[in-house]
Amino acid sequence: MGAEEKKLIKEAQRGSRDALAELYAAHWPDAHRAAYLVVHDAGAAEDIAQDAFLAAVGALDRFDRRRPFGPWLHRIVINRAIDWGRREALRRNAADPDELPGATAPTEAIGGELMPALAKLPPEQRAVVVLRHLLEYTPGEIARMLELPRGTVNSRLRRGLDQLRDLIEVEG
Repeated sequence: MGAEEKKLIKEAQRGSRDALAELYAAHWPDAHRAAYLVVHDAGAAEDIAQDAFLAAVGALDRFDRRRPFGPWLHRIVINRAIDWGRREALRRNAADPDELPGATAPTEAIGGELMPALAKLPPEQRAVVVLRHLLEYTPGEIARMLELPRGTVNSRLRRGLDQLRDLIEVEG
């Protein structure tokens, strides 16, 4: 995190709307992308990212300015996306399990087989795979973000990657 971002956070903590707007503009694309990669629904991803940003703004007075803002916001986004995914899984329980919410969204860097396979992972596994391999956080950073033991992150990551490989092999 650069000096400019630290200054923006300090100003936002003091109530500056301009600073909040700049933080929003700087972090919105990544927050939306993270939410979409977990939930695979563009409308839900937008709602989740907005809700997460509002929650972050509401907790900004407790934010430690010595830490980077992006990972803190991603933690909020990912946790809300996991919760959404769990709720959707319960809602779809009676529906066809292959039926996924249909909406298009930014997937520029993701290949054709990966997105459908990723969408079939449980939300907890999908979240760690997205954080690790698409948003490039380390397992230690993911563990801190999601407040999980590192071993849990590693096992979810391993199970998720194994399932992805199997899904891609079967469908490919």
